[in-house]
Amino acid sequence: MSSRDKILNSINKHLVPSVPLPDMNQDWIQFDNPTEQFLTMLSAVGGRGEVVPDLATVSAKLHEEPFYNKAAQICSLVPGIEISGDKTIDLNAIDDPHQLAGIDFAIVPGEFAVAENGAIWVTDASVKHKALYFIAQHVVIVLKASELVHNMHEAYPRTGLGSDEFRQSPHFGVFISGPSKTADIEQSLVIGAHGARSLLVFLIED
Repeated sequence: MSSRDKILNSINKHLVPSVPLPDMNQDWIQFDNPTEQFLTMLSAVGGRGEVVPDLATVSAKLHEEPFYNKAAQICSLVPGIEISGDKTIDLNAIDDPHQLAGIDFAIVPGEFAVAENGAIWVTDASVKHKALYFIAQHVVIVLKASELVHNMHEAYPRTGLGSDEFRQSPHFGVFISGPSKTADIEQSLVIGAHGARSLLVFLIED
């Protein structure tokens, strides 16, 4: 008998007995003010967020951002947000995602957000190239304030993962929590290490 077979046989003799899956129907964390919790967590992970009354306010707020005013290329997938015509990039007119490398600002819709960890669920439903989320220098996500859940246990069913619709069609979705960052090197947090240098979230009041 080879050493490999001896090891495998030994492992097979000491298999851990199966146990039932935990009951997910529990009283998960709830927040008295989920909006405040979301904004606090978003700030903790390097992002910024603000509650605004409408899209017109978003447009005005963007013009107060230094990086926005200096941007040469802006891609907005949120109807109703006004952008100077000479800066606008039409994502649908681009076939090669490598051509997105020069985009300074990406303004995209979010589907819902999670108060527990400051994460926002985004998909490719209205984004032709999902690389946009990660290749733009600065990302702005706009969503309704009412589309805010307390915790990840409420969030996962809303993603549609495991549904028949998800299985039958190509689908991309990801939780984004703050800008790109890493703290692997010398325990120093670096913002914008592998992707967006900033993340700004606007919660539109209903």
